[in-house]
Amino acid sequence: MFAIVRTGGKQYRVAAGDIIAVEKLAGEAGDSVTLDDVLLAGDGGEMKDVKGLTVAAEIVAQEKGEKVIIFKKRRRHNYRRKNGHRQQHTVLKISAIGAAKAAKKAAPKKETAKPAEDKPAAEKKAAPAKKAAPAKKAAAKPAPKKAAAKTEAKPAAAKKAPAKKPAAKKPAAKKKD
Repeated sequence: MFAIVRTGGKQYRVAAGDIIAVEKLAGEAGDSVTLDDVLLAGDGGEMKDVKGLTVAAEIVAQEKGEKVIIFKKRRRHNYRRKNGHRQQHTVLKISAIGAAKAAKKAAPKKETAKPAEDKPAAEKKAAPAKKAAPAKKAAAKPAPKKAAAKTEAKPAAAKKAPAKKPAAKKPAAKKKD
């Protein structure tokens, strides 16, 4: 079975056991990744429905690609610029194509998430009451600061040092006869 997946703005044709290099993905070597954006899937000449289909992969390594040299030149202007760039890549090993394994992994997570949601819900109800009071205090504080800033600015202008007087002009030199 094969699938065409899109990741990092590019499309890849993959099958179970393939090793591909894609644009950098978050994770470390050994982590598992699911590619949800499946465009096409098939087995031989038959096409399969891609709705809900995922591709499971394992990160083999995080690597840098080949160095690309960027050289800019403008003739007769003594203008030359040389830069280099190495793109970050993630090497993936495709472990399975299909939603069966992904659904089994997702089901336990949902069950464990339900008890956890009950506890934070009680905390969330109490938390907004606490957050609302500090917000009102915070809103009241900036206005006095502005007023205080204006009063401070006026005395600062009054305390300004007097301007320096221009230096006295020297008398012109006398001519010798």
